[in-house]
Amino acid sequence: MTLSEDPDLQPILFGLFLSTYLVTVLGNLLIILAVTNDAHLHTPMYFFLANLSFVDICFISTTIPKLIVNIQTHSEVITCVGCMIQMSLFILFLVMDDMLLTAMAYDRYVAICHPLHYPVIMKPHFCVFLVLASYFISFVASQVHNLIILQSTYFNSIEISNFFCHPSQVLNISFSDTFTKNLVTYFVGAIFGFLPVSGIFLTYYKIFSSIMKITSSGGQYKVFSTCGSHLSVVCLFYGTGIWEYLSSAVSHSPSNGITATLMYTVVTPMLNPFIYSLRNRDFVSALKRVSIKGKLNLRHCS
Repeated sequence: MTLSEDPDLQPILFGLFLSTYLVTVLGNLLIILAVTNDAHLHTPMYFFLANLSFVDICFISTTIPKLIVNIQTHSEVITCVGCMIQMSLFILFLVMDDMLLTAMAYDRYVAICHPLHYPVIMKPHFCVFLVLASYFISFVASQVHNLIILQSTYFNSIEISNFFCHPSQVLNISFSDTFTKNLVTYFVGAIFGFLPVSGIFLTYYKIFSSIMKITSSGGQYKVFSTCGSHLSVVCLFYGTGIWEYLSSAVSHSPSNGITATLMYTVVTPMLNPFIYSLRNRDFVSALKRVSIKGKLNLRHCS
């Protein structure tokens, strides 16, 4: 399904999504570059942030390039194999976002609630283990979903009311058995949605409890500012996801579902670099140092 049937809007949509994609990729690449090249950012928090930026680039790349090609070629067709690959990658990087945000919440919890034990707990090999475990869980989630879809005999020649192969919509169309469909939906939602959200909620409950014990307002603000960017990203990520879920549940209009999906598949990955760069002085300073270093290298080469 296209975003608009009006041919006059197609060039505008093409330019809009192309520019959005480029801004997202460049913004997240800047984060990865800054974290990689600046020794001041070689900490667990920025290690997770660099991985989150990489996942966001991959996440938006699973849907937007295909959408841009569809707009340019005026084609809405995708092969069965292409749809399965797109769904697999979409779930993989969506769950990875989920897992990394949970790991970052735990990192902030340890830093604020157990500062003296932070270097002991958040060792480099433990951070790497958390990231690898997140990738493994995400891979399993994507493959389980695809295996369930492949059991359906109604997968071929289906029409999806969205701009990509949305896993939940493919699942709804593929299965006529409501019980099986609901069982899969609630199981996946509980494992990869409820549990991470519960973990993040619990960590921030502990964080806020620790902050309330600080007597000075300046001290409270300083401690809270260390997790402000992460909390903003969490609210944006889960807020847009909940909006999509409620939009599809309350309204049966395809346009409402597409708008909600665009928010967390396109807008959220694009805004993450801006949230971290605007709210984090250390990161802004690192970007300045990287840019100065780059200019010096260019002058040296010339």
